Amino acid sequence: MRFRSPRELGAIIRQKRRTLGLDQKELARRVGVSRQWIVAVEQGKPRAALGLVLQTVYALGIVLDASDLPPSRPQNVADSPDIDAIIEAARRRHP
Repeated sequence: MRFRSPRELGAIIRQKRRTLGLDQKELARRVGVSRQWIVAVEQGKPRAALGLVLQTVYALGIVLDASDLPPSRPQNVADSPDIDAIIEAARRRHP
């Protein structure tokens, strides 16, 4: 499934949450955010914190796949952010 905007990602999150039979309150509890935050993300809030959006996607079992993107300029691995570390740190803040 492709998305090109925060609104489209929000719709994907809402659809998956409903498919799993979760209400917004339960998803918020699993992610460690407020129900209002889930409402905002599902409505396409463009400035939602990326780490929390990724936690939400993870909690729903949504797989983001960028394998079909054209290669970008080479990066030094040391300069690349460690997304796993970012997500893990966010999880520790919001158990």
